Amino acid sequence: MSAIIGIIAISAAASGFLCWLVYYHPPADITGTHLLFLPALNALLNGLSAIALITGFCFIRARHISEHRTAMLTAFVFSTLFLVTYVTNHALHGDMHFQGQGFVRYLYFPLLISHIVLSVVALPMILITFFFSLTGRFPAHRRLARFTFPTWLYVSVTGVIVYAMLATYR
Repeated sequence: MSAIIGIIAISAAASGFLCWLVYYHPPADITGTHLLFLPALNALLNGLSAIALITGFCFIRARHISEHRTAMLTAFVFSTLFLVTYVTNHALHGDMHFQGQGFVRYLYFPLLISHIVLSVVALPMILITFFFSLTGRFPAHRRLARFTFPTWLYVSVTGVIVYAMLATYR
């Protein structure tokens, strides 16, 4: 139980740090010329995470446990790399503002808000689901994974969509 409390505390601290970084920290790259590929890399990593998640889901449905484990670790690695590049991008460039006008704004902002809220929820869920798996608590792993998988997949897919919308209306 103390490990789960620790995971939740670390997740809350990480979410607080990201909130500060995105909304309050001034960008370090004032000229906006360094590592401009990071948003596209973030979208790629989110997309690769989604593919690995779907692959892992297919493997577990087919009872291919070893392949499922590999796919889920791959999704975790892609999501971890995403988090590193996301933090780097926001430390350098700050928050990007959506430039779209009209009806598209009514699509973009609910999508963005749901993406942000569920990404905060997904982080401890993912870590606890992995904890249950790594400690051999498979019944608890299965129960939580039923909620973790769709949440993580939604966050990964909507991350790509948010990037595409920002890039389209830049």
